[in-house]
Amino acid sequence: MKASQSFLATLKEAPSDAEVVSHKLMVRAGLIRKLSAGIYNYLPLGLKVIRKVENIIREEMNHAGAIELLMPMIQPAELWQETGRWEKMGPELLRIKDRHDRDFLIQPTSEEVITDLARNEIKSYKQLPVNFYQIQTKFRDERRPRFGIMRGREFSMKDAYSFDRDAEGLKKSYQIMFDAYTRIFKRMGLQFRAVTADNGAIGGSGSQEFHVIADTGEDAIVYCPTSEYAANLEAAESLALIATRVVATTAMTKVPTPDKTNCADVAKFLNIPLEKTVKSLLFAADQEKGSAKLFMLLVRGDHELNEVKASKVPGMAESRFATEAEITLACNAPAGYLGPVGVSGGVTVVADRTVANMSDFVCGANDAGHHLTGVNWGRDLPEPIVLDIRNAVAGDPSPDGKGVVDICRGIEVGHVFQLGTRYSEAMGCTYLDQQGKAQPMVMGCYGIGVTRLLGAAIEQGHDERGIIWPISMAPFEVVICPMGYDKSEAVKTASDQLHNELVAAGIDVILDDRNERPGAMFADWELIGAPFRVVIGDRGLADSQVEFKGRTDAESQNILLADIKAKVIAAVKQAKNSIY
Repeated sequence: MKASQSFLATLKEAPSDAEVVSHKLMVRAGLIRKLSAGIYNYLPLGLKVIRKVENIIREEMNHAGAIELLMPMIQPAELWQETGRWEKMGPELLRIKDRHDRDFLIQPTSEEVITDLARNEIKSYKQLPVNFYQIQTKFRDERRPRFGIMRGREFSMKDAYSFDRDAEGLKKSYQIMFDAYTRIFKRMGLQFRAVTADNGAIGGSGSQEFHVIADTGEDAIVYCPTSEYAANLEAAESLALIATRVVATTAMTKVPTPDKTNCADVAKFLNIPLEKTVKSLLFAADQEKGSAKLFMLLVRGDHELNEVKASKVPGMAESRFATEAEITLACNAPAGYLGPVGVSGGVTVVADRTVANMSDFVCGANDAGHHLTGVNWGRDLPEPIVLDIRNAVAGDPSPDGKGVVDICRGIEVGHVFQLGTRYSEAMGCTYLDQQGKAQPMVMGCYGIGVTRLLGAAIEQGHDERGIIWPISMAPFEVVICPMGYDKSEAVKTASDQLHNELVAAGIDVILDDRNERPGAMFADWELIGAPFRVVIGDRGLADSQVEFKGRTDAESQNILLADIKAKVIAAVKQAKNSIY
């Protein structure tokens, strides 16, 4: 391809609303243009990258035995009403009505539609297992779209759904998809990790996320450098940091702590380690009848509550922070001075594993301006319910017993779920087994954020000059930059010949025939991120030479014109082999 036949739309400056590197560079490199908040046009170069990503995904999904289909973007409300998600999903679900006043939605995901298709088309165990997938546009009405395509409202996604006879079959289908995802992200040349994850709104019995490692990632990943353990912070298990509770050594004492309402200030005021303090948080779970049920959750002063784990405490699935009135009723004290000693009998006290093994600790006294020191379980207050409810921190023991954990940032680009029968039972999606008895199909769900992958790759690969694409994702593998294409017949002839030879060899090459100044031309292609560049000019041709340079090379190389075709082909092949 020649640049005059393409559409290059590079910019010197990023838009003022661009917050992250990927957003800035995608706009400047001419990959996207904003239409509305969280909604973008994909310009030709951006679409070219998307198609390369889709091709890799299709090849690996087909290789794994998945079958491609296409489901509508617009879905009828009644399917979502069958599963209860029409009511449960918040304003992210964009609801619309047709001219007959019937309720529809623009799909954020397709569990209901694929389950409806399966219940109508699959009747016998002989038709199972089966795995359907699609690459389709999704829409989620984010409250605050930001970070360009990383958290947009409209996006492209590959979603797949497996149907099996039983849980054992699901495990096999799930592993096939996990392995396919691993191959997909390896082929894209991305540094990534598969981590244990929370199931979230999709539901199911188990799931794993695939994260592209990047310092700007929204998600924290807890991992062990000396083992295979990795989990999203929301799902990472936190072991007790105190092996056994020691015997109490001091009496419980009420001490004044004027205007000291957080653990750090209390520890400093009392001249004790922050690790000796306990943080008390009061939550309320509304009931169908009567007043809300109250829960006091306790974590060590230097730790943070994990709200996802807290939501799984029995009875706390729909909980909220307690109101001032509820706090006063339970503790007769303002927030900042709450504690488990003497709390109302109607409050369920839940302690993190570490807190449960603490002795002689400090907590709120349920009295404004006061805390208790020397508090001990059993002696001063009843034993609590003990659960893992805190965020892991770097240096914690790894749950697999093979070292200590560290934390890095990641961008979620894929998620695999073991759904089980949540949707099939709700929607009556059954098959007849070998005895002729109806059984619910056992489902899996597998998603990849296609457009999100572009942003993730750029967040991982860039420098001050622009994008550094993995070669499998780059819009072009090689750019030919002629110096004076319209002025020198020798330059034009050599450039056209090399271009045609590389095209014939299967190289994705573009010839920049725009007659731009060298500096502007080079800057454009470094911004766009072409992995390799060939410069052809009269000065070099006088010695039968051209310049060859990789995107991350410090210096260019002089290569004989007769050898440049082989050099380019070898360089592209080596770059591909290094990531496959």
